Parts: sequence; structure tokens; C-alpha cells
Amino acid sequence: MNDHAGAISPEGGWRRLAGRSLWASAVKSLAIVAGVVAALLRFLTGRDWPIGGVVALCAAAAVLVVAAVVAYDVARLRTTRWRLTPERLELRSGLTVRQHRSIPLDRVRSVNLRADPVARVFGLTVVKVGTGEHAAEGTELVLDPLTRHEAESLRRTLLRQDERPASGEGPLARLRWSWIRYAPLSLWSFTGAALVLGALYKALDSFGAKGLVTEAADGLWDWVTARPLVAVPLLLAANLAVGVLGSVLLFAESWGRYRLEREPGRLRLHRGLLTTRSLTLEERRLRGVEISEPLLLRLGGGARLRTIATGLGKADEHETEDAAALTPPLPRALAWSLATEIATLPTAPPPSAPQAGASGHGTPGTGRAASADARGLGMGSLVPHPAAARRRRIVRALVTVAVLAAAAGLASWLLPWQWSRAAVWAVPALALPFGMWLAVESARSLGHALGRRHLLTRQGAVVRRTIALDRRGVSGWTITESYFQRRDGLLTVSAATAAGKGRYDVVDVDRGDGLELAARAVPGLLEPFLVREKK
Repeated sequence: MNDHAGAISPEGGWRRLAGRSLWASAVKSLAIVAGVVAALLRFLTGRDWPIGGVVALCAAAAVLVVAAVVAYDVARLRTTRWRLTPERLELRSGLTVRQHRSIPLDRVRSVNLRADPVARVFGLTVVKVGTGEHAAEGTELVLDPLTRHEAESLRRTLLRQDERPASGEGPLARLRWSWIRYAPLSLWSFTGAALVLGALYKALDSFGAKGLVTEAADGLWDWVTARPLVAVPLLLAANLAVGVLGSVLLFAESWGRYRLEREPGRLRLHRGLLTTRSLTLEERRLRGVEISEPLLLRLGGGARLRTIATGLGKADEHETEDAAALTPPLPRALAWSLATEIATLPTAPPPSAPQAGASGHGTPGTGRAASADARGLGMGSLVPHPAAARRRRIVRALVTVAVLAAAAGLASWLLPWQWSRAAVWAVPALALPFGMWLAVESARSLGHALGRRHLLTRQGAVVRRTIALDRRGVSGWTITESYFQRRDGLLTVSAATAAGKGRYDVVDVDRGDGLELAARAVPGLLEPFLVREKK
């Protein structure tokens, strides 16, 4: 409680951001200095400047860059103030346009702490406070930076509401380095070398070494064309080795020191080897979980776990990390066990409405699905979709192959080279088995279930996703029925929610089963729009 009291500002007392930010900014500006010096060296090369003059000019430019960055940070710190009152968190900022933003404490839903390697050296942390709405709507308040002690104290103060004893409180998952074997099971393993070469080319180009790169590329091309049977396998092996190494290093940096734990009424995620990240999320904002199984990871027996919660997505427009990710790639069985534990947290009383399978009628299989919660989120509880759903996918695959075959026939008639006329037919020849596999696998992945608390839906072939959506988070339904779906007696039922992607689909379900599923998932919501046949 002392930490809480210390974090709250006295009446009218505004606080500054951490002054150590100036040192961190000076160190980070060295990256800009490197680019500026490289550009100057490139410009001055061949202009007969004395070495002393070149060194002096580069040193002056470096000093000016560092001074400019530090001066900007001084101005930013002098014009930025924040305070925490018993009712609100407030922030005043802006150099030319002044802003005064505030968040009521009862609307704070998540607190994200982030510290890159430079910030960690100086004991600094960036604090992002979310209100349970999407960050793109400007509802996130950022304090950049605070000292590590201030940030942790502020986090505990902001999330002090509803502190209550929680059964099972403690760590839910910790990093096991054996999980790193799943890191290479992604497309990055096959494209990593190209990314590295692109970054290396830009770096050498900035230093005026573009001619060297071009010469090396020409030499490599001559070697490949002279010995293709040796060069191509070696290049593919080198590309794979670089990609695997990069994915392993990225896994280690992103998920090193990973820990997922429960606090009173909250989940807290720690991760990061160089750049540390800490996300605290209120359990009452959880609306479900998503288990993602990309093809390569699925073949390796792994999966990823994401949370479905209000106000989470990408960190911001400049970052590519998924803020909703709860785990690194890990064994599928462990992902399901953890998903069950998180999805069934006692965050609120169970719905008072009649439960699925409580009566003797309903959609086929709902009696089985009603025991989904009793058996966790097991795959056995999912109800398969009709055969018409598979037929639709097979027809789509055959139509696609037919279009490609027609295009190949036209191309073989127009192309003047004999070898190219035969090569174009490889496209529909390869598309046929791949399209049929995709159709069959996509149909096999389809499934849904209705549990005591959750609506479960699964779809996807290349990336199979299983969604467990809390029925209390469903705010509406969208029923979609295309012309071809109507002919096959199918439709798509979409659950609208304020969390995650905002919409989760049960694709190509039988018309009667789909409507009954929506009606029973949230009793009373769809009933006014249903016309039931009299028996």
C-alpha cells in the first residue's frame, strides 16, 4: 500500500519524466551519426579533401546530430508532465501543439512495460496504459520513459482494483529452451537469407560500396550459370541455414526469460532477452483464446496461443509484434492445456441463461458439445460440418485449376519459345494436387461446438485456428448466405464481439444447425428474428 500511496501525486503535483532519458537519447543517436558519417564519407570520396579535414567534418557532424537529438529530448521533457490522482492518470505533452489527456482509473485495463537494451542500461522503462479499447482510436496513454521503480510502482497502483485472492495464483507457464526446436518451423526459415541480403545491400550502399555489391552479385551469377547442379543446391542449403539461424536467434531474443503468471484478477506476461516486455491484463477483459497452428508448426506437433481480449492487437503502427500473443511456439498438448486453464478462469459468474444441451432438442451434436467445458477444450468436442462444405472446396479447387489450364493453353499458343510452351503447363499440373489437398484439409479443419461458457469454432488449412469465444462477450450475430451456399443448404454465422478481431466465423455450417447454434449460444439475442417450423 505504501507503493500505491507513493505513486499518487499530491493535489496539483505534476511529475516529470525520467531525466536519464537524455543519456539514452544520446546513445541512440549514434545510429543516426553512423548514417550521416557514411553519407559524408561517400560524398567526400574523390574530392581531394585532406584526411584531417574529413575527420574534422565528420566529427562536427556527429556532434551536431547528438546535440540536436538531445536538445529535442530536453524540449520534450520540459513540456511533458504527468500525474496520478486518486481518480485519474493525466498527461500533458506537446512542443507546438499542447495536449492534455487523462484516463479514469476505473477504465484502466492493461499496463504494458517495455525496455530496449539502451533503456535497460539506464534503468528506464516505457509505460503504455490501455483502456480496453483499440490503440488506433487514441485511447492508449504512453509515458516515455519512467525509471524502472516508478514504472513498477505505477503498474501496481493502476491495477489495484478488484484485488482478491485467486485460486491457482502463480506461474502458469515458464520458458523451456527445448521449445526452440519449433522456431525454424516457419516461412522465415526460407526467406531469412533474402532479408539479410537486402539489409546488407542497403548498409553497404549507404557506405558507398554499391559497386562492390554489384561485382559480387555478377560473380555469383556467373558461378551459378557455370555449375548449376552444384551451385543451386548449395545456395538453397545456405539460404535454409541462414533462415534457421535467424529464426532461432529471433526466438531467443523475443521469448527469452518468458513467464506467464496469475496475479489477483490479472494475467502478467514477461518476456525478452535484450528488449524486455511486460504486459499486465485484467482477467475480466478476457473474451477467450485462440490456438494457431501454421502448417509447418502443425506438422512438427506445435502450436501458438493468443488471447482474445478487448484493446489488444499490434502494439502500435510502428511495431510488428503481436501484443495478444501469450506463448511462444510450444507443444500442441501444452498449448491446449494452457488454453483450457486460461479460458476457464473464474472471471465472473456463469451465465444465468439456459445452457447448451440442457434440453432434448437442438443442433445435432450439441449434447456432445455441451460437455466441452467438462473435457476442457478438447478436439473431440467439435462437431464436423456437412459434406457439402467439402464439396464446395473441391469444386473451387477444380475451377481454379481449370482457369490456370486455360491460361497455360493460351500462353503456350502465344509464346514463341518451345521450352516455355511446355514449362507453363507445370503451373496447373502442380496446382491440381496442391488445390485438392488444400480443399480436403480445409474441410477437415471445419468444426464447431457449444460449451457451458464458450463457443468453439475451427477453420483453416495452411493456418488452422481454433477459437474459444466466451459467450458473454458476443454482442451480435451476422448471418451470411451466398448464392452457392443457399444451393448447398449452408451459411456462415459470425459472432460479433468487442475483443480481438471483432468477428469470429463459423463457416459453411448447415443452415438449421447454424441458426440453432447462434440462438442457443446467446439465448434471446437471435430469437426475435427466427421463424421455427411447427412440428
